[in-house]
Amino acid sequence: MHNLRPDLKLIADMVEPGSRVLDVGCDDGALLDYLVREKEVDGRGIEISQKGVNDCVAKGLFVIQGDADNDLAEYPDGSFDYVILSKTLQAVHRPQLVLSELLRIGKHAVVTIPNFGQWKVRMSLALRGRMPVTKALDKTWYNTDNIHFCTILDLFDLIGELGFSVREFVPHTEAGKRLTLSPRRANWHADQALFLLER
Repeated sequence: MHNLRPDLKLIADMVEPGSRVLDVGCDDGALLDYLVREKEVDGRGIEISQKGVNDCVAKGLFVIQGDADNDLAEYPDGSFDYVILSKTLQAVHRPQLVLSELLRIGKHAVVTIPNFGQWKVRMSLALRGRMPVTKALDKTWYNTDNIHFCTILDLFDLIGELGFSVREFVPHTEAGKRLTLSPRRANWHADQALFLLER
């Protein structure tokens, strides 16, 4: 039995068994491995780090080295049922293009973000005058992969601009506890948020 991180388990629960799945930024392949073994998906992955690719291949997963900014264009329209982008959108150079590509090549996009609008982040910046370091945002400004600081409301705005629809919205804590909140309240309270998107 697999022990998934709580945020990855929330993603896995959204994916239908037997689906075609692309996990973009799949890291060590923990989620992809779970989906392949427990939900019998036809799973593929893209990972930018060689170590991550090696970890995935060692698990028997089909993963190539690449990045979301440049390599999604190689996939034909409608290649997958689900394209997953977990805590990666804030680290890409062109989030708008990446979101568009996710829903070009997939029927659904599952996107998760750390919420830079959460109250602890706001308070840390206001009181300390320095970029916050929290459990969800655990690196300092100079060694983080995050280059686009996004809140839940910011992502809702971008999704609307692109003309996509939010089929499901799951704000949650770092421990994976679901929060039943409106987007505005979730923007204040949630550490992270999960979006299931469709065209």
